[in-house]
Amino acid sequence: MLRASHESKTRFLDAALEVIRSKGYEATTIEDLCVAAGLGKGSFFHHFSGKEDLALAAADHFAQRADHLFAQAPYQSLSDPLARLLGYVDFRRSILRGELPAFSCLLGTMVQETYATHPSIRETCNRHISQHAATLTHDISEAKKRYAPRARWSADGLALYVQATLQGAFILAKAQQSPEVASECLSHLRRYLTLLFPRTKTKE
Repeated sequence: MLRASHESKTRFLDAALEVIRSKGYEATTIEDLCVAAGLGKGSFFHHFSGKEDLALAAADHFAQRADHLFAQAPYQSLSDPLARLLGYVDFRRSILRGELPAFSCLLGTMVQETYATHPSIRETCNRHISQHAATLTHDISEAKKRYAPRARWSADGLALYVQATLQGAFILAKAQQSPEVASECLSHLRRYLTLLFPRTKTKE
């Protein structure tokens, strides 16, 4: 019984990732989520008090899936911190495939719509985006010590800049209905990052 309940909740969370990234938070209805999950409203309200409650849980679900994906990414095995940072950008480019909802960010999608109307969603999205940015801070800090010790910019600021570029790339991909523009933006981001470090030749 508990396993079935867990599975039905996960189906709603997976449905939310797909539907909200396709339609946006405000346009998504509980009916849409039930159809996508293949479950009824009774099951929905067994797990969630409403759409906002689901959105908060979906943000956590999305972040957990992202954490697992990036923890297993090939660049994590590189020994040089700059190589890992550039490898992160390369990996982000490599996963720009499939339909737009498959690679765009649920957190960025929701926070753009809800920042002034749903503070709980805004705060949750900000927390997860900031936590993901923080996973880059160590590598940036180590690369800065090794290759640009006199630079006046901060590792924290650069990590957030990388996330800002990614979110902007997703918006352009939606506007142009193509991942190509996002891929080009990430290519420029990679070039910019190499310019920040005078020694761009890494050990990897």
